[in-house]
Order: sequence, then C-alpha cells, then structure tokens
Amino acid sequence: MIDYKEHILANGLRVLVNHDQCSQMAAVNLLYIAGSVDEEPERSGFAHLFEHLMFRGTRNIPSYDAHVQQICGENNAFTSADYTDFYVTMPKENFEVALWLEADRMRNLNISRPRLETEKSVVIEEFNQRYLNRPYAEQWHTLRSMVYTTSPYRWPVIGQTPDHIRHASLDDVRAFYDKFYLPSNAILSVSGDLDAERVFEAAERQFGHLPLVEAPVRTIATEPPITSARRTELHSAVPADQITIAFLMERRSEHGYYLCDMLTDLLAGGESARLYQRLIKEQQIFSAANAYITGECGQGMLILTGQLSSDVTIEQAEAALWGEIERLATEPIGDYELQKVKNKFEANITFGELNVMNKAMNLGYYRMLGDMSLLNGEVEIYRSITSAELADYVARNLTPNKSATLIYHRKND
Repeated sequence: MIDYKEHILANGLRVLVNHDQCSQMAAVNLLYIAGSVDEEPERSGFAHLFEHLMFRGTRNIPSYDAHVQQICGENNAFTSADYTDFYVTMPKENFEVALWLEADRMRNLNISRPRLETEKSVVIEEFNQRYLNRPYAEQWHTLRSMVYTTSPYRWPVIGQTPDHIRHASLDDVRAFYDKFYLPSNAILSVSGDLDAERVFEAAERQFGHLPLVEAPVRTIATEPPITSARRTELHSAVPADQITIAFLMERRSEHGYYLCDMLTDLLAGGESARLYQRLIKEQQIFSAANAYITGECGQGMLILTGQLSSDVTIEQAEAALWGEIERLATEPIGDYELQKVKNKFEANITFGELNVMNKAMNLGYYRMLGDMSLLNGEVEIYRSITSAELADYVARNLTPNKSATLIYHRKND
C-alpha cells in the first residue's frame, strides 16, 4: 500500500508525496507528459533526444551531474512512448537540492547549437547500434508499422529514421522544449522519510516562481482494428529463423490490459510456463520463445515470438505458436497454474513497493494515467481474473484475422 498526499501549484505542477519512515534515502521523480506519441511523423525521436539534452546543463547550472554527485545522489532518465521520466535518489536531507536542479532545467535549459549537435550525434549512434547494425534490427520498425496504421505508436521511441534527428533544426528543438517542458505538463513525486507539507513548501520555493503555461492537449485517435491477417517476411543475416505474432490490445486503463498481461505470463512467465515447457523443452520447436505486452498507455501490442531450432520449418513453428494460443481458449486453465501467475503479480507489486524510487515512479505514473485508484488496486484486479474470462478473451481477440505476423528468414552463407 502506497499512501500519499497531493498538492497542485498555481502554475499547474502536480506534487505527490509518499512519507516512507523506513528509508533514510529520498527519491525525487519528475515525469513529463512528453513521449514519442507527441511527435510529428516528420519529426520523430525528439522526446528521446530531450532525455539526453536535459543533462547538458542550463544557463545557471552548467553541470547537473556534478551537483548530484555533491549530494551523494544517483540519477538517470528514460523515455517511453507516453512520457519522459527523470529520477534521482539521495540522502533525505538533500532532497531540496534535487528540486532546485529539476526546477532550473525545466525552463532554463541551454539549448545551443554545439550542445545540440553533440547530443544529436549520440542519439544517431544509438539508433545505428540498436536498430540498424544488429540482428533482427528492423523488427520493431517493421512490426509497429504493420500493427499501427494511423497511431503515433507506429514508430519506436527512438524515432522512424535517424534523419529526423540529423536534420532537426535548433528552432524545431527549442519549440518542442517550450511546448512540453512546463510545470503544467509535469508531475513531481517524492518518496522518503519526509513530511508531505515540508516537501510541498520546498516545491513552492523551487518551482512556484515558474509561470503558468497551459499544457498541450494530447489526443491520440483510436487505432482501427486489424480485420484481416497481415504478414511480412524478411531475409536477413540473423542467427536463426524467427517468427513473431502480434495483436493490437486494449489501453493501459482498460480491463483487457490485465487479461493480456496474465495471458503472456501463462505462456512465458518463466521455465515452468507453457512456451518453455512445450515448445522448447518437449517439442524442441524453438531455441528461445517469449510472450509479452508492450505496455503503452494507449493501445499496446500483445506479442508472441520464437527463434526456430535447426531443421524446424516456419510452417511447423507457426502452427506450434497458434496451437498454444488456441489451447488457451479451448482447454481450461488449471486453478494451480492460474494461482501461480496471480501470486507472481502480487509478489512483484508488493516487493516493488519496498523501494522509495519505485514508489516515487509509481506515484507519477498513475497520476499521469489519471486513475490513482490503480496505484493500490491492481492486485485485486489480478486476483479477480478467472479462467473463463481469459479463455473468452483469447477466443474473441487472439485470432488469425486479427494478427500481424513477421517472419525472419536466415540468409544462407
């Protein structure tokens, strides 16, 4: 259970505090509602670029990291399709220094041409290493473009092409910063042995002088459903043939999300799960197999994937994956198997709440979702799921006509 108090500054910054008396460390998390879904199709990758730029210094503070080190802190950041998150942990006595640093770079970032060019080079090199120059590199760009036709989820967080970052102008980048890096478009969350009122007062001191600017309104159109099977086959220098089957699934706040999450754990939640036991260990169809959901706030993807063992054909592997999907719909899921998966979810959530950083992140994340009841209510949602509703969901939604299949054929030497 994560208890919290909330306060909203006059400039729109939402501040949430969890008073954790068990920790001598404090965690400060600042979430900006700015992800790849907020980009324009011809200017993708900007949200991820700003994850880098925010550490390049401001007009007042040349080195963010140097001050974090002085307070014995550790910091990092990540970008998702839906938001960009910056976090720092430090001894609780120094938490206001973290607020000072975050407030300064919220509006005073020094976006000069030399700094921009440096970070553009870093991001382009990351793009090349992760998405162009490695086995199965094309899969995320290809698969997303197969599943999504209109949604901004159709490109990865890194962007559609490195050329979008390479050709980004200083004006384009500054415009993105001015539009999204605002108090009204951010959520500040703090966890530690700190009284909530003390944190609110500190937030007022550090952020209260920033002006109110209305946050941009995010509108993401509903992606049209897949109504006929989609298929793409690639020939590439990969270690093994691979098959990936993807389905468009519900939004993060919808019940179908939890059903999909549980289904993928039934299939691939460890070595006792179905894909490993049946398709790797017993039938030796795959050398590796997995099932997971991508976890977007909007409509995500449910994915099954496997790398084929030697002498197994694509046809055999595809039939084996579909056999496991159909078995979920036609054969009752045993009470023991279902309870094991539920226990895993409950344990992961419970253990996650022991860490102040996880608590701070969760406060920001669920506030962004707009339903704080989920912060402490998801265990009960997982507990309530039945075998019958899982089977019904599979029968209605995980069907060939609603799928997108990506095949990798290994090129012969």
